[in-house]
Amino acid sequence: MNRTKLGVLAFVAMAACAPFVSHAEKTVPLVVPDEASIPTGPVGDAVRRGKQLLTDTHKQLPKNVGNGLNCTNCHLNGGTTAYASPWVGLSGAFPEYRSRSGKLISLQERVNDCFQRSMNGKPLAFDSVEMNAIMAYMKWLSSGVPVGTNVTGRGFEKIDTALVPNREHGKAVYAAQCASCHGADGQGMKNPQGGYVFPPVWGKDSFNIGAGMARMYTAAAFVKHNMPLGQGGTLSAQDALDVAAYFTAQPRPDYAARANDWPKGDKPKDAR
Repeated sequence: MNRTKLGVLAFVAMAACAPFVSHAEKTVPLVVPDEASIPTGPVGDAVRRGKQLLTDTHKQLPKNVGNGLNCTNCHLNGGTTAYASPWVGLSGAFPEYRSRSGKLISLQERVNDCFQRSMNGKPLAFDSVEMNAIMAYMKWLSSGVPVGTNVTGRGFEKIDTALVPNREHGKAVYAAQCASCHGADGQGMKNPQGGYVFPPVWGKDSFNIGAGMARMYTAAAFVKHNMPLGQGGTLSAQDALDVAAYFTAQPRPDYAARANDWPKGDKPKDAR
């Protein structure tokens, strides 16, 4: 092959990679698409079904949910709230390397990770109608987000991991700020029609010990930006950390497979 052809191939290869590389560090605003943009026909039906599955997960997927939670207990407002781990933009962000898994994973694997940990349940088949509906909803939410970019507010707000938690103070913060919704014993507030109005934050119906929310600094970041519900940002970082230190240490279901987490040896200090 002559040098001209090699040069052309090299240019094409670089051009193909360029969009991902150039956007890797770029952050774009979180914009939720208008529901009027949901297409008609089977695709639109799948988008709406995906949203239903994620917002009413406990009732809709009883064979896959092993506690009393819905996905939107953490991914607030249908996965559209900044710093509440929104789903906007996720379709173009995966496959993604996860240090907890020690490998590149697909979005389907990430969803199933939540089913097994946060929902203390069982994974969905990758080719199931339900998984495809969830993918359709997340893809619709990601409409217009360039591949390889980060959306403002993705994940949770960062908390300074140099802060030292005070669990006793956290117990007092919980009683004052959280117990009215989540119960003095952390068991949540049940809905007479089934499920929970406010989710349990510990006990058998809460997320298991392998969930991201069982990590103290992760939970603190969520609390700081989003709790008390509708009053996010009113707690200091220290108060959020203290209350997270209190409720993450309470009894919850185990997760035996956590023994395989962080195979590269980079386990964070707050991992359970």
